[in-house]
Amino acid sequence: MGATVKTNPSLNRLIDELRALSRQHEAPIWRAVAERLARRRQHWSEVNLSRVSRTAKEGETVVVPGVLLGSGDLSKPLTIATFRASAGARAKVARAGGKVVGLRELAASNPKGSGVRIVG
Repeated sequence: MGATVKTNPSLNRLIDELRALSRQHEAPIWRAVAERLARRRQHWSEVNLSRVSRTAKEGETVVVPGVLLGSGDLSKPLTIATFRASAGARAKVARAGGKVVGLRELAASNPKGSGVRIVG
């Protein structure tokens, strides 16, 4: 099978930006996120809030390279960066005192990727 071609220009730009950021700042976390986003969509991570709640510590920054879903509860404030999040997940994160941000926004504010955990 040949390589898959991404048709979403926004996603292609994000992947390219993350790879460039990884090279510029020697931050392998952004390269790992870019490679996971470059996979076929059926192989993307679909992470529920219950999994994020089990693996992340309070106040931590979490990256979900794929989709954040709203199944489960979140009881601690977290900053979660993801390509896409369901409306239910966004509401539950806000109710817990956290926030959901885009991957581009987190990468711009933390180019070294320090203190970031990948879930999924």
